[in-house]
Amino acid sequence: METTPPPQPVLLATADELLLDDLLRLSAAAEVTPHVEKDLLGLRRHWQSAALVVVGHDLVDPFARTQPPRRPGVLVATHHQSSAADDGTIFRRALSIGAESVYVLPSEESALGDRLADTLDGGVRAATTFAFVGGCGGAGATTLAAAVAVTASRRGVRTMLIDGDPLGGGIDLALGSETGNGARWPDLLNASGRVSAAALRAALPIVDDLAVLSWDRSDVTALPPEAMRSVLGAAQRSSDLVVVDLPRRADPAAEEAFVRSTATFLVVPRDVRSCAAAARLVKPLREVATDLRVVAREPGLGGLSAVDVAKHLSLPLAAKLRFDRDLPALMDKGRFDPRPRGALGRTAGELLDLFGLHGLLAA
Repeated sequence: METTPPPQPVLLATADELLLDDLLRLSAAAEVTPHVEKDLLGLRRHWQSAALVVVGHDLVDPFARTQPPRRPGVLVATHHQSSAADDGTIFRRALSIGAESVYVLPSEESALGDRLADTLDGGVRAATTFAFVGGCGGAGATTLAAAVAVTASRRGVRTMLIDGDPLGGGIDLALGSETGNGARWPDLLNASGRVSAAALRAALPIVDDLAVLSWDRSDVTALPPEAMRSVLGAAQRSSDLVVVDLPRRADPAAEEAFVRSTATFLVVPRDVRSCAAAARLVKPLREVATDLRVVAREPGLGGLSAVDVAKHLSLPLAAKLRFDRDLPALMDKGRFDPRPRGALGRTAGELLDLFGLHGLLAA
């Protein structure tokens, strides 16, 4: 009896012969034998079976109109001379098929070659990745990001927490781990290409099984996008969940994290001024963030409802966040403890549950 051969780990889908030649050359260099489809029918047929799918710019729009089911491990490739690459529309169009990244050749051949090579060691399936950003100053996004990471780690989910804001106070301060041994961002600023996932995790400070990448107290105030791309890729290959705290100003490094995240949570206090500030962020975030949702944080008396906040921003409501009266005092003492029954811990658990991150332990 004949058996069906196993699917190839990589699917290349494009009718652009020049682009296909480049993709086949990169695959050969990565020692990967891809499956090739040149039309929409073939792409749809093998969409779910390949570990990694590389879609050419020519098939993105027609494929998006078929409303394909979302899946991880989708990339889009194009050439510099493509009109879509020139005006930037390819990056927005790629989001319509759930692509994690867009690679513009030939300048990003090395990065795409690294992704192809990842298929050899099973590194294609990226971790669930949450990005957190405040809708205004002091919104509490950093605290919530830390709570989600700590809660996930306590559930037995292999988690890495990344501080993507060089001008923030340092997420390690929120955890009370600023004196822990291990690498910080300034040690990784020259990272590019494929960073070893195992080496990254081994180099970072570990706080109760949670790997943390934060900043030191040096004068470094900028993060190269290449460093974010490489480090985040390694984090995703070595984790089940990656949590990234990002600045409100979407610089190139922050954009790298937004486009590679499974979901982005905009944390907004439930008052008029905070909503007005957050509204200015929604349009630029929509252009780079995947699955943008709002977390409405409880204000003082007389504030807006969580539903009002979501409606005003035209975003789905991910969760409500109430005040945790004991938390500020505990954090001042270096004790960050989002208890499962506390306000912060409950909201963190709800966000994890939305994406099926129940882990090994009950919430």
